[in-house]
Amino acid sequence: MVNTKGKWALITGASRGVGYETAIFMAQQGCNLILHSRTLEHTKALEEEVKNLGVEVYSVQAELANHEEVVAMLDEIEAKGTQVDIVFNNAAVQIAYRTDYWNTPVEDFEQSFRINFISVVTICNRLIPKMIQRGFGRVINTTSGIRNEPEQAGYAASKAALDKFTKDLASRLEGTDVMLNLTDPGWCRTDLGGPSAPNDVKSVIPGIAIGAFVDDKKSGRFFPAQSFTGLSLEEAVVKAEQIEAQPHVI
Repeated sequence: MVNTKGKWALITGASRGVGYETAIFMAQQGCNLILHSRTLEHTKALEEEVKNLGVEVYSVQAELANHEEVVAMLDEIEAKGTQVDIVFNNAAVQIAYRTDYWNTPVEDFEQSFRINFISVVTICNRLIPKMIQRGFGRVINTTSGIRNEPEQAGYAASKAALDKFTKDLASRLEGTDVMLNLTDPGWCRTDLGGPSAPNDVKSVIPGIAIGAFVDDKKSGRFFPAQSFTGLSLEEAVVKAEQIEAQPHVI
């Protein structure tokens, strides 16, 4: 199991929901954090919580729909000299629920792909090569279990693109100690999931973060967070490493 103490993790969408739970959990493991949100004010309170857990932390801001802002965020991290060891591409947007799905506006797709897919591609393409050069890295891309719901076509299609990108890229990491995997938090009561979701957001721990701790150099796995609920971190890692890695299969 990977010891994350002293490593640096970038968490997008860290200010609330799944991102917040991930940040607290990783800080409890001794991991230093870069907290992303749309504005620095959103992660101000979380920074203080994390500092109280004894790790280093700072915040960055970017509107993920704006490519230039994503690049500027990565430039800032690089300028600070931070070597990012772990990435949780958690942030996402669910534009709308379109009952008249035949008339889903093209803007739903454009916005969904900018935030849920293109920003992740930009982050991966910038940070993974550096991880390969240093000989270590863990990247966890958050997908969705939504199926057969054209009412959410923009969101679902952007996540399908993310799945394909992740699997394809994972095939190029075989034999390295850089691992790229997918996770799904399940339907949780968050701002995105809504109040009717069956799962408390805290149920994502430890499964949502398990991709940071697996240590068998296998990429292309899918880790459904709800199947790890109630397990210790050590138990979750053992279970996760029994999941077959299928980087070439969607």
